[in-house]
Amino acid sequence: MRNTTGLRTTRIAALAAAALLALPAAGATAQDYPARAITMIVPFPAGGGNDMIARIVAAKLSTALGQQVVVDNRGGANGVIAMRTAARAAPDGYTIVFANTSTTTINIALNPNAGYDIRKEFAPIGMIAAAGIGIIAHPSFAANSVPELIALAKAQPGKLSIGTSPPGSGSHLSAELFKARTGINVTFVPYRGTAALNNDLLGGHISVMFGVLPASLGAIKAGQLKVLGMTSTERIALLPDVPTVSETIPGFEAVLRYGLLAPAGTPAPIIARLNKELVALAGSDEVKTRLASEAGVALTSTPEEYAAEIAREDGIWGPLIKSLNLKVE
Repeated sequence: MRNTTGLRTTRIAALAAAALLALPAAGATAQDYPARAITMIVPFPAGGGNDMIARIVAAKLSTALGQQVVVDNRGGANGVIAMRTAARAAPDGYTIVFANTSTTTINIALNPNAGYDIRKEFAPIGMIAAAGIGIIAHPSFAANSVPELIALAKAQPGKLSIGTSPPGSGSHLSAELFKARTGINVTFVPYRGTAALNNDLLGGHISVMFGVLPASLGAIKAGQLKVLGMTSTERIALLPDVPTVSETIPGFEAVLRYGLLAPAGTPAPIIARLNKELVALAGSDEVKTRLASEAGVALTSTPEEYAAEIAREDGIWGPLIKSLNLKVE
């Protein structure tokens, strides 16, 4: 007769031995991390504002961690393709993803088939920066402030056209939120990209737009464009005389936040190490100055605070997108 008890005992002993051997290895992995290059997936093409921030972070993390952080730009579908790829990466700390409000919140509200679940498939590392949207106008535009823009739109219902980036983008949704909060009747003209939008504004083909500031900074400084207001919660150091929309509409906020995520299941000690270095670099004077020069504001947070911020933003953009019946497949 076969001795199943003996076999069972042997298997249990083998499993126990394997578990004991695995414990030092797991500890060493966290302690020695990183032992090789880290890939930072950036869900946007090279050369844009998102890429600029990502490369600042990658360079500083490379120095702090003693291993190269390689930027892997994967544009397409407003970041959906890259986020799917990042979600399925090995949770070992060697793949991280540069995210913003579009990829953490807006995409999923716009597209039920986005193919990734931000809360189940990702582990927040921490926030990096925030940037508001500018209400930017041609110098010939009759309004010179947010109250004047609202008054002009109400005096001419349905006649004012406002340029934005593509439907579902940060600038478009900021404009929709502004429309909803003010009750104005305007027409939005969506553009495929920021460059074309900015060029048409400079050429006078449109009079006003909601757009990210970096693409327009040169023209603003040269007096070729004017900024009526910022959707950020506070005035920015780059344009301290430009008021926020919230100074006219209390509580108004339309801000894009940037941060780092890792695939779910990445060991907590590795997340903690990355967060420690991220907080240090985002809090440095050099990074604050570089972000401010591009109209951004440095942020620091714990992983838990970043997770809470993603949930809070979902409560802002999700209902707005649903009310507008916006869908992007």
